[in-house]
Amino acid sequence: MDNLRGMAVFATVVARGSMAAAAEALGMTPSAVSQQIRKLEAHAQVTLLHRTTRKLTLTEAGEAFYRSCAQMLAIAEEAEQRLGEWREAPVGELRLAAPVGFSGKLITEALRPLLENHRQLRLQLFFHDEQIDLIEQRIDLAIRVGSLSDSSLVARHLAEWNNVVCAAPAYLRRIAPIDHPQQLQNVDWLALNTVAHQAYLNFSGPGGEGCKLRLEARVAANSMIALRQFTLDGLGVSCQPEPEVREALEEGRLVRLLPEWTLPPFGIYAVTPRRDAQPAKVKVAIEALRRHLGGSTTLRFHAPV
Repeated sequence: MDNLRGMAVFATVVARGSMAAAAEALGMTPSAVSQQIRKLEAHAQVTLLHRTTRKLTLTEAGEAFYRSCAQMLAIAEEAEQRLGEWREAPVGELRLAAPVGFSGKLITEALRPLLENHRQLRLQLFFHDEQIDLIEQRIDLAIRVGSLSDSSLVARHLAEWNNVVCAAPAYLRRIAPIDHPQQLQNVDWLALNTVAHQAYLNFSGPGGEGCKLRLEARVAANSMIALRQFTLDGLGVSCQPEPEVREALEEGRLVRLLPEWTLPPFGIYAVTPRRDAQPAKVKVAIEALRRHLGGSTTLRFHAPV
């Protein structure tokens, strides 16, 4: 293994026809090239080149050795070219993790252009509402929602989303009208029970009025999809990300409550486990998500804990 450099130099000398030409190609001095050849011959204890003032001639051993060295050099150049392809073009397998709520159109519409435009790109998708270890699971890119704890991860802000309080028309027909957040204490509340879920709801209302509530859930789950289905089935009221229920609201399958009251928006982030140069597959995926989900392109770094 110590002679790999010398083998590459030897193959270049033979291919270029002289030590001077090889030195120019390799960015070395002719004396440094000659030294590499002498070192290689000393290690092998065999003469590889006959040197005259006019030309270089391969010995029989040198000719056999050159074939192997040239093959090694070609393989090395191919490996370097493939690394360049990974850097410049989206190829290989992209492992992406996201909350379960993204498992429908939100992901497919964002990533469809990547699959259509880059035939050598493959996708492995992992949907979890609980955060997973990106290093252990070999995840290239993860979508994270809400506030991010300090870590060694790198987060790119993609969008700001709004939460809306909503219920099915069938459920609303069974309860009294809701005109103020305090009245939510009398409904069947459906909520996430994940660690990242905030226990309090902070409403901002007309005239600068505020209302902070802690509601006890009748149904709690670690899946927003499950809570949404309970809501659609008329079993209670829940707080949902507006983009994920926009279609249901437009179609009337859900109704937004307290439209004059708002909840704080939350961030959507693209998170990667590395700070250094990312392969092209990660870069194009982040850009596709940013275009589809909207929002800022600012890089936000979180210090290691």
